[in-house]
Amino acid sequence: MFENETDAPRMKSERTRALIRDTALASFRERGYDETTVRLIAHEAGISLGNAYYYFPTKNHLVQELYVEVQREHRSVAVPLLETSDELIERLGIVYRSGLATLEPFHAFAPGFLSAAVSPRSPINPLGDDSTEARELSVGLFRDAVGGARHSLPDDLARSLPEVFWLGYLLLALFWVYDSSPGRERTLRLLDRGLKLLGIALPLARLPLLRKPLRELVELIGEVRA
Repeated sequence: MFENETDAPRMKSERTRALIRDTALASFRERGYDETTVRLIAHEAGISLGNAYYYFPTKNHLVQELYVEVQREHRSVAVPLLETSDELIERLGIVYRSGLATLEPFHAFAPGFLSAAVSPRSPINPLGDDSTEARELSVGLFRDAVGGARHSLPDDLARSLPEVFWLGYLLLALFWVYDSSPGRERTLRLLDRGLKLLGIALPLARLPLLRKPLRELVELIGEVRA
């Protein structure tokens, strides 16, 4: 009935933080990484620069908010589509294609984000600790793709593959950044060919002779994240 006297400041703080975040995400979508600054965000949000820095110490903290937002959008599109198939390669194709479609509005600005993220020390490197939340959302989608599929892969391999597929998604996205073909047709063609090869290779994991080398290969790829 009565509002706690500590609620009003907390709610105001949450509203201010949400305003800064939403303003930044809109600017990233409209202007890209390079043209978006904390000063510009503060101006468009109608708050002081100091207040903006209080909630988000750097622009890169806001980029992490964008990463999470994009991955949530990706998930919202992919999950209903995954319900239409239980075939592993088809499910992987759904995740890859819907991911590229979610990224497409950023294609014109992608080089700016890439140049800022490519350094191993960059706080927006997708392999870095600061990107954990967004990365787990994306890897989790690949886990859903594998976990809900009809397949006969060894259990240990099935548990390891989602992160391998996510790393493949990063490489595909890197190719996509440089792809100037209409509709990113070169990227989609590369994806289609890769999925076909994967469809041929994965059943071989059931063969005892190849199971161990394939497992070691997956572990080797996993070292990229170590």
